[in-house]
Amino acid sequence: MKLKILQINKFHYLRGGSERYYFAVSDLLEKHGHDVVHFSMKGEKDKFSDYDKYFIDYIDLNKFNIKSIIKFFYNYDAVRRLKKLIKKEKPDIAHLHNIAHQLTPAIIRVLKKNDIKVVQTLHDYKLICPNTKLYNKKGNCKKCLGGKYYNCFLNSCMHDSRAKSFLGMIEAYLNNKFLKYYDDVDLFIAPSQFMKNVSVQFGVPEKKIKVVYNFLSDEWLKSIEGIDDMISPKNDNYILYFGRLSEEKGINTVVNAIKESGEGNIKFFIVGAGPDEKKIRNKINDLDLVNHVSLPGFKSGQELNSLIMGASAIVMPSLWPENMPYSLLESLAMSKIIIASNVGGMPELIKNNESGYLYKSGDTRELAKIIAKVSSNSQDTLKNMSKRAKGRADTLDSSTHYNNISDIYKKILNA
Repeated sequence: MKLKILQINKFHYLRGGSERYYFAVSDLLEKHGHDVVHFSMKGEKDKFSDYDKYFIDYIDLNKFNIKSIIKFFYNYDAVRRLKKLIKKEKPDIAHLHNIAHQLTPAIIRVLKKNDIKVVQTLHDYKLICPNTKLYNKKGNCKKCLGGKYYNCFLNSCMHDSRAKSFLGMIEAYLNNKFLKYYDDVDLFIAPSQFMKNVSVQFGVPEKKIKVVYNFLSDEWLKSIEGIDDMISPKNDNYILYFGRLSEEKGINTVVNAIKESGEGNIKFFIVGAGPDEKKIRNKINDLDLVNHVSLPGFKSGQELNSLIMGASAIVMPSLWPENMPYSLLESLAMSKIIIASNVGGMPELIKNNESGYLYKSGDTRELAKIIAKVSSNSQDTLKNMSKRAKGRADTLDSSTHYNNISDIYKKILNA
């Protein structure tokens, strides 16, 4: 059955994991003969779209004025333009991604009033947590459990700002308690079992959430074929972290574990950029690890893939409960052993001591022991673990994902 599917996300350029999925699933649906219509926000980096005349104007959330504050809660422009798009295109179903703040959940009510079935993929925890992470400066947090969103304000959860946290608190009460926009979503898709479990814990009906892991597109898999290690000699022995350099990513745990492990024969690359870059450099100097740890800066594309390919293992030391990061999927697809903190959705794809290693989040001593183990493992052991890692990634293929998504669409339309 050919469908016209409205894909909605607030950014229409490759900004992060949610956009990565938004574009990948759109391409996948088109390849199987469906029509895909996009609705988003205009931006300078946008990919081409036949529907950009319906996109809302760019909203800068850093500009605090009456107009931007009103749109933070209810974007009347998004409502108006979406109505026009629906009238012209008449979609069968809408698949939502990240819509908060710029598009606002008010668009869900527009879809419902036009008898359009609604699916939403939960790329982050915005449905249950005003700051999207279940994490603040004090650590992992579930204080908003039971709809106690005032905790967002009391703990300055949004960007360490009382003003922004106040708006986040009001937004959560408005959308979840009073207007109840999300009640009009027919089904939520959780990219991890953890996301489903915690959402149910916060009060989302279990029957309204289905777990479907993200997938690796055929185009991306083709792009890594035959990549050579362009950065380091092939006989280099190093462990790699790549991603944002910020406190919740747990990089301090890695640096402390490197010092404690005393493994001078293995090097570390910490690749990325972010607000904690200077602190990390200073810490490496203070611990006298300059000869063991390198910070080559931000890398992307083939250059980053080459670094991943050349690594003995990838470390993912997050303190916050990451949902299902693409960095994990991609590393597994490159046959990389993953050393990950035991939080969020990551443990669902890693079998401890078989296809990777799991440790208690923030536990420096346990991570140091794993680093020593990776350094001392035989080549046969590492190869066997790498094969098992690749085998797990092979289950996240586009064909399986299409079957799962199309089944969801059909069941909702036939409900």
